[in-house]
Amino acid sequence: MKIIAGVDEVGRGSLIGPVYAAAVILNKSINIKTLKDSKQLSRNKRKTLFKYIKKNSTWALGKATVKEIEKINILNASLLAMKRAIKKLKKKPTLVMVDGNKLPELKNYKLKSVIKGDQKIPCISAASILAKVFRDKMISNLGKKFKGYDWNKNSGYGTKKHLKAIKNLGITIHHRKNFSPINKMK
Repeated sequence: MKIIAGVDEVGRGSLIGPVYAAAVILNKSINIKTLKDSKQLSRNKRKTLFKYIKKNSTWALGKATVKEIEKINILNASLLAMKRAIKKLKKKPTLVMVDGNKLPELKNYKLKSVIKGDQKIPCISAASILAKVFRDKMISNLGKKFKGYDWNKNSGYGTKKHLKAIKNLGITIHHRKNFSPINKMK
């Protein structure tokens, strides 16, 4: 029996926090027509699908920290988060379909990259949704401690309000210090 896992990451372009990846093996009973790329869904729809996917799949989450991102760069940190998610799955997939054109280094796994896979492959769409909701919740919680950066709305991306807050309030421990424009503000 073929066991296919989909993998996607979120947070690569954010100025703060870890990058998250999810790996998802969908149950046969899941309604795949409801699954879309997380960026094409409203926050409420993502949250509804998040609960549905968690109940109707085998899934795992991986992340790479800000320190890891700064040390090995965002691409390699994204691949590391994906590798961690895949290895945490309770079932070993016979095929892992990864969103994008790069694959994590993982021995004894069959991996396939799919450009725009989060828009084409339901298990990758599901991974996109899980990773996004988990990361957004973590960033929102950080925003409660670090007020003024508007993280609950911008997820740490470089909006005008966020960049203005960095100038006025400073760089936090959660900011990726080697990312532009933060690396020019130190």
